[in-house]
Amino acid sequence: MSGSSSKNEHRSAIRAPRIGFLGVGWIGRHRMNAILDTGMVEAVAICDPSQTMAEEARKLAPAADIATSFEALLDKELDGVVIATPSALHARQSIEALRRGVAVFCQKPLGRTRQEVEHVVEASRKADRLLGVDLSYRHTEGMRSIRDLVRRGDLGEIFAVDMVFHNAYGPDKDWFYDKALSGGGCVMDLGIHLADLALWTLDFPTITRIESNLFRQGVPIRADGNEVEDFAVATATLSTGAILRLTCSWRLHAGCDAVIGADFHGTKGGAALRNVDGSFYDFIAEHHRGTQAEVLTAPPDDWGGRAAAEWATRLAAGETYDPECERLIDAASVLDAIYGRQRNPPGASAGSI
Repeated sequence: MSGSSSKNEHRSAIRAPRIGFLGVGWIGRHRMNAILDTGMVEAVAICDPSQTMAEEARKLAPAADIATSFEALLDKELDGVVIATPSALHARQSIEALRRGVAVFCQKPLGRTRQEVEHVVEASRKADRLLGVDLSYRHTEGMRSIRDLVRRGDLGEIFAVDMVFHNAYGPDKDWFYDKALSGGGCVMDLGIHLADLALWTLDFPTITRIESNLFRQGVPIRADGNEVEDFAVATATLSTGAILRLTCSWRLHAGCDAVIGADFHGTKGGAALRNVDGSFYDFIAEHHRGTQAEVLTAPPDDWGGRAAAEWATRLAAGETYDPECERLIDAASVLDAIYGRQRNPPGASAGSI
């Protein structure tokens, strides 16, 4: 028997990971499709409060069962579960799955607070199971190219970063506007992407101070209050002295569907990501030298399902707990500080984290 034949027989003997899908609205179905397109997993069960949504999702996997509850879903002897439910449920459901030995891929935010995220990460570590979060903008070709520039030192020392995400429409689900359920407004919904992208690109620097201003319908609100913000600006100071500014909103009069951007200013050059013509999906990335702009990437770029597909591929390869998931706590800490939940740890000055 040849070595090649032996390897093929070994692969055929390995069972594809059995995956359950919890929450199959538009995003849930999109991520489900991306995961199934890898050809590396088996969809065995679907669960959603809406029978219509569940049946729609089963068109992608006709052999999958429809489970009537999360507990019934976990009883299907799963290897992994994809969670796309309201934010208030993410941490609890992720922890329950991990404690039962089931790997997790969860929609953002993983938790409404740093503490919730820490608990999920600890559950992943104890269970030795793979944990993934749908921080999808990391997977755009544009941000990957910009990150490479920064990490290679091509931009010199980064001294300022400006991150923007304005969604002219805002969410259409009531729970987004209940802080107890959502954890926050546009910062929790959109700012999590901005915080994560900035930290990920800069290799997770220490943040020494954050100050924020939150608004609801044009009126300032308390960061630690119960109202949900629809416009926010936060300024963070890094241990290097660099400044990071995050701005995000819902229903801003922006003149287009969305304004999404990331600017990195360095001593030797700059880099920028811009959405094209108000698109949520199409981006151009550029490398700036003085008045010159070099295009790094441009549409098309089918990036939306890459985070989910990568998780499925890693799960199929037998990967388990990855300490890199501990970095999820860093972005959660930024949001805690913006919301006034984490202001004065021992030895820190007011407004620091």
